[in-house]
Amino acid sequence: MSNATPEPAKGRLGQMRQAYSITKRSDRNIGLILLLTFLIVGGAFAALGLVFFNGTFGLIISIVLGVLTGFLGVLIVFGRRAEKAAYAQVEGQVGAAAGALQMLRKGWDLKPAVAFTKNQDVVHRVIGRPGVILVGEGNPSRVRNLLAAERKKHARIAGDEVPIIDIIVGSGEGEDKLTKLIKHIQKLPKKIKPAQMTGVLYKLKALDAMRPAAPMPRGPVPTSMKGSRKAMRG
Repeated sequence: MSNATPEPAKGRLGQMRQAYSITKRSDRNIGLILLLTFLIVGGAFAALGLVFFNGTFGLIISIVLGVLTGFLGVLIVFGRRAEKAAYAQVEGQVGAAAGALQMLRKGWDLKPAVAFTKNQDVVHRVIGRPGVILVGEGNPSRVRNLLAAERKKHARIAGDEVPIIDIIVGSGEGEDKLTKLIKHIQKLPKKIKPAQMTGVLYKLKALDAMRPAAPMPRGPVPTSMKGSRKAMRG
């Protein structure tokens, strides 16, 4: 007999435990908050069920409805607080933006650290329907110079029809906070077709092949944030 079937469940439970542990570090009341969410949401819907259904059948329906909606409420609240906690723990670290960008879903192509300096200023690249998006993190003045240089390189290869968008991650004026980076990118207007995306990726392979290996950290930043996202998706 094969034991392969339980493995995905174990993996999902492990991801949930990991996400909970990460969240607990900066959100110590998460357990109480989730319990109250379950009781309030589940209790409200169970009471609503009793209003519309009578007798034993109504009681069963109300209990099932209360449990299901209670768990749904817990998942929604946990997902939001887990994501917030993950951002809080990595903000300001080298590679934090790369970790956040890896939370983008299908339809985006991410290339971390397409350019960098010895001072750990980094530019990451995302290609999607809005065009080529260059995301910089590090010292703002140095990152702007790095972005300007990368913008010229990418514009020369991608062509005039493909928009090149610059984003600097930070808390200063004209910068995007790490917590809002993904939403900003996802809200950008679509400017190119999927076929153009494929063409741009193919063209940029030559540019990427000429670059030195990027000294990006491979520690807990991307791992923890991706773990939280996987746990939320189940």
